[in-house]
Amino acid sequence: MHEKLNYVEFPCRNLEASKAFFHQVFGWTFTDHGPDYCSFAEQGLDGGFYRSELSAHVEQGSALLVFYSHDLESTQTRIEAAGGRISKAIEDLPGGRRLQFLDPSNNEWGVWSAAPPRH
Repeated sequence: MHEKLNYVEFPCRNLEASKAFFHQVFGWTFTDHGPDYCSFAEQGLDGGFYRSELSAHVEQGSALLVFYSHDLESTQTRIEAAGGRISKAIEDLPGGRRLQFLDPSNNEWGVWSAAPPRH
């Protein structure tokens, strides 16, 4: 699509650990492009990981990419079971709730869930 976001790339200290984490938590599959780069597709936004000692954090000015989950607590459990660390606990926001986590390469991500309907 002309002039629409199409691809995103993240620094990655350990490609194998990051691939295993995102496969375990979110079901991603990867294509390797040599020893220092892998890509993922069909995850809402295609992208890749490149080998680097850097990491992306909101407090350092990085953009925060945010997943959607129908069950935030279940997603948090899978993140932690796969070795991710919660960097910001679940909090209420207008229209929903969100948490933030760090992947094995120390990149920060978010997960949000819509607020349950009020009765």
